[in-house]
Amino acid sequence: MTRTRVGLRTLGALILAGTLAACSDIEADRDENLEVFTPEQIFERGEYELARNRPDDSAYYFSEIERLYPYSDWAKRALIMQAFSYHQDEKYDSSRSAAQRYINFYPTDEDAAYAQYLLALSYYDQIDEVGRDQGLTFQALQALRTVIEVYPDSDYATSAILKFDLAFNHLAGKEMEVGRYYLRRQHYGSAINRFRVVVEDFQTTSHTPEALHRLVEAYLSLGLTNEAQTAGAILGFNYQSTEWYEDSYALLTAQGLSPKVKGDGWLASIYRQMVKGQWL
Repeated sequence: MTRTRVGLRTLGALILAGTLAACSDIEADRDENLEVFTPEQIFERGEYELARNRPDDSAYYFSEIERLYPYSDWAKRALIMQAFSYHQDEKYDSSRSAAQRYINFYPTDEDAAYAQYLLALSYYDQIDEVGRDQGLTFQALQALRTVIEVYPDSDYATSAILKFDLAFNHLAGKEMEVGRYYLRRQHYGSAINRFRVVVEDFQTTSHTPEALHRLVEAYLSLGLTNEAQTAGAILGFNYQSTEWYEDSYALLTAQGLSPKVKGDGWLASIYRQMVKGQWL
């Protein structure tokens, strides 16, 4: 196991115990000339600052190795740790830049998968709120997909898959939020367009049952009973045990209707595909 691997996986007690004594030779501040120290000493200082929960200082020392010893093995090790330190400091642009340099310079190295994972996290960790710029979510999905497809056997693939699913669900949540907004204001056509996106493009997410129910609501409000009944049929076929189906069933039966496929619209097409096993 390389020193970099140790640093990445055990940043905590191991670093704290192993580096405090080693750093006694480089108790320097940023104004001191680091050229008098070896790259190993500067690297140890970077680890030391991480152990003290000072990622900004840590990133500085790792970046100095890259500057002072650009072609050394220590520079390679310091670059991935620099990306990690910036991420810990929530400086996501800087983390992404360092991670991308690592991928560009060392695409076949064993830590390239971790660099790609850090790059993806630099987007993912900023999308926790539904109302934020969804461009970050798309970028996170793209970067996470790269981890999954290019490094499927890495230690980070499983986590990337989980985060990919959560980010995908996040996009669907945004569509639902906008759709509900339009529905409350009786802009039924605009609401239907949003819920349709969820049903067609995000059907594997947790938002699909509600999207189908909202379609029942919107279509009934417009008097489009065929579409409302078909949305209810899809809901009943896949999500009969949910509260959304119960609510849709109550809405339909209150108007003397039942969940069944009617007409030949886009929902009827989805239902036929689903029955043939080509949907969901």
